[in-house]
Amino acid sequence: MNAYRGLAIIFGFYALGEFTSSAFNLPIPGSVLGMLFLLAALTAGIVRLEWVENEAELFVKNMSVMFIPPGVGIILYISLLKSQLIPVVGAIVVSFLVTLITTAKVVELLRREGR
Repeated sequence: MNAYRGLAIIFGFYALGEFTSSAFNLPIPGSVLGMLFLLAALTAGIVRLEWVENEAELFVKNMSVMFIPPGVGIILYISLLKSQLIPVVGAIVVSFLVTLITTAKVVELLRREGR
């Protein structure tokens, strides 16, 4: 019965995020909003970690299955990707560098505050 509760909580927050994203026409994907809502609920103590921990671990362990549809999509649009190779590679490199620098600065800031 606990597994049903955990799945209901996870999918409930996912549905809440999807609803919020579409109702307010937000540029943020509903799945991301759902994760943020779940994080807020966990932080506020509304949802206990024990309630969702096992189900979340199950999703993380099987995450590779979630990448199959995008992989098929890439194969279907390979000609489009070839024609736009420079912009795609440029976007990947820039986003990688921004993510790397941002992560490093956040870790640096958190370490400084921890002292």
